[in-house]
Amino acid sequence: MQTKTPQRPTMGGIVRLDPRLDELVAPGTPIEMLASGFEWSEGPIWIADGGYLLFSDIPRNSIMKWSEADGLSLFLKPSGFTGTVDYGREPGSNALTLDHEGRLTLCEHGDRRISRLYPDGGKRTLADAYHGKRLNSPNDLCFKSSGDLYFTDPPYGLPKNFEDPRRELDFCGVYRLAADGAVTLLTRELTRPNGLAFSPDEKSLYVANSDPERAVWMKYPAEPDGTLGPGAVFLDVTAAARQGSPGLPDGMKVDASGNLFATGPGGVSVITPGGKVLGRIETGQRTSNCAWGEDGSTLYITAHHYLCRIRTTTRAAVMPGRLAVAGTGVVL
Repeated sequence: MQTKTPQRPTMGGIVRLDPRLDELVAPGTPIEMLASGFEWSEGPIWIADGGYLLFSDIPRNSIMKWSEADGLSLFLKPSGFTGTVDYGREPGSNALTLDHEGRLTLCEHGDRRISRLYPDGGKRTLADAYHGKRLNSPNDLCFKSSGDLYFTDPPYGLPKNFEDPRRELDFCGVYRLAADGAVTLLTRELTRPNGLAFSPDEKSLYVANSDPERAVWMKYPAEPDGTLGPGAVFLDVTAAARQGSPGLPDGMKVDASGNLFATGPGGVSVITPGGKVLGRIETGQRTSNCAWGEDGSTLYITAHHYLCRIRTTTRAAVMPGRLAVAGTGVVL
């Protein structure tokens, strides 16, 4: 007897601004609501070896686990703050990714570090300072095929944010953590750097700036030596943010054709490599991040209190020199 996939509640809808969106998201495709009740969901990552999704609930200092078979469960607590005092509204882990060996790599707000979780026990701090000064609160991260890790460092995880007396750096940086452990500042020009992602050929790095006064996605040439060239505005959505569309430029992922699926005002904007907005996956919520999962065509989305997903007709980008997981197209 054939088992039927359970009918799930849906939310939001698709706004189509260009017919080319139909080639990426079929008309009539629903946004499925998978779980709810979170304070602020963030940082999803698909674990192909196991068939489940991990994501952060930052205020609850927790990483949650969701699978089709078993539903929702707690994966790790504490996830980003191991102290004993009250540490504000967002102490937990934020973005999650996997390194080249499949080990979970975390942005930890409260402990103000990038860390790696080992399957056989314990964590290792990969970066927590720049020139002897503590990082603000690492927010998002992505690996390059070289093994270098790129990350952003706004102060959202500090209890008093920009005005916190514990803050040691007077800027918000975009950094590179080299495979040898060296931390390099790549740019300090953005007021609130947030999500980031490489183009499929790794020649460009996109960085979101979640400042309501300058809500933009930037595009930087990624140089062969690991540095960034001068950036240019890829897309400006400041007007939409000022008009009350929920959300600001945040996490993003790239498909095999170089299209960006970028969370921001209204939900997830689908943007061509040339900067044309094809449409939006509108969740109706402040939407924080997204991740490719399953066979590489399902987009998982964290949206405020919710975890949701949408089936697409495109696939995750596979970066040069990177192996796809079990032939799925999902990059480690």
